[in-house]
Amino acid sequence: MNRYLLFIAVMILTSSCDEQLVRAVYHDVPQSGWPIEEVVTFQIPQQDSLASYNLFINLRNTHDYEYNNLWLISQIKFPQGKVVTDTLQYRMALADGSFLGSGSNDVYENKLWLKEGFRFRESGTYQLALKHAMRKTGEVKGDVQLKGILEVGYSIEKQVQNGSN
Repeated sequence: MNRYLLFIAVMILTSSCDEQLVRAVYHDVPQSGWPIEEVVTFQIPQQDSLASYNLFINLRNTHDYEYNNLWLISQIKFPQGKVVTDTLQYRMALADGSFLGSGSNDVYENKLWLKEGFRFRESGTYQLALKHAMRKTGEVKGDVQLKGILEVGYSIEKQVQNGSN
């Protein structure tokens, strides 16, 4: 229930403060952790093909997150079949262990760049797939259950051109 209320509060604050926000969607991660084999997939409806957008990955984490960085594998599938795969690294904490992002002492909201100036040129539904690729230093196998991530999502914002929409 608390996660639901937090989600509603963040969505209201985000939508009222950010006029460029077009869409934001989140997926809950199991309390036991984000399983390494779980690919979180989102269906993205086509946007205005003439506009440019900034795409973000949004994460909510707690102090249970054990790392100072985050490795993700993202895949964008275009309506006509083209697939763009990226391996991404994000800094999640400072050297002293304090988390980056906004939020309280319990939950931190991270807005991570995915694509800048993205155009939805093809008509149809796009697909975004995200998977974590975290592993402990010196280990070959990945972290089976990535603890401390509450939700993973994405957001789309209209790109501002020369100070206007």
